[in-house]
Amino acid sequence: MKFGICNEIFQNWALEDAMSYAKKAGYDCIEIAPFTLLPGTAGKYVTAISASERRTIRDTAARVGIEISGIHWVLVQADGMYLTHPDAAVRGRTADYFVALADFCGDLGGKTIVVGSPKQRNVMDGVSPAQAWDWATQVFRPAVERAAERGVTICFEPLAPVETNFINTAAEGIVFAQQFRSPAMSVILDVKAMSSDTKPIPQIIHESRGNFGYFHANDVNLKGPGFGDVDFKPIAAALREVGYDGVVSVEVFTFEEGPEVIATQSLAYLKKTFA
Repeated sequence: MKFGICNEIFQNWALEDAMSYAKKAGYDCIEIAPFTLLPGTAGKYVTAISASERRTIRDTAARVGIEISGIHWVLVQADGMYLTHPDAAVRGRTADYFVALADFCGDLGGKTIVVGSPKQRNVMDGVSPAQAWDWATQVFRPAVERAAERGVTICFEPLAPVETNFINTAAEGIVFAQQFRSPAMSVILDVKAMSSDTKPIPQIIHESRGNFGYFHANDVNLKGPGFGDVDFKPIAAALREVGYDGVVSVEVFTFEEGPEVIATQSLAYLKKTFA
């Protein structure tokens, strides 16, 4: 397994500085939120990031000596996108944008697109769950094809019911991903999200064996691993037992400790529990 960290933790830092600190702290890779690359711009679409800028990001990571594992928070501030919207034009625009995201991720040298985006997938009033499922499936089909061409995997993220009413469990997410019959579509398991399930997290990991492509390490208190009550020892054991050899990436949502403390203490805890 490799350890990664999400770049939005490094609030207001230049991406190169975040990469350098993560590398120095001992991380293998960094996960990028596209909106952080577009300060001060409206819409914040990756299509606004030029080919030369993408090469610079990729070259910077290579020079620093850190991998770019992929991208996440992909619809944050990307106005007008919605997976399950009743308007076919909105869904079509969203489908096109996911194709653009697959190209963007591939251009950076990333391998994974994490799709959470609860507000852009909620099933609206008057839309049936079956209709929402079908619409979301159609939105992703072109992107899954492009992701396969680019060597990228789209990982759909099951999220807690308090966040969204569309795909709340790993089991649901796996059924959604499997219908594409492509290695370019999978799911991500997230500790905070799994904590809302009635099943223990190690059980979810075992039941998801071979069907998840990425892993987020965090706590139910929205902080990093080791900053709350979640015990990662059985989680680490379960990941080893199912043969997971991908990225375990630190994703947090509250930053009061500061990026240096979050980064160093989260990794120290992970290395101790995964040893």
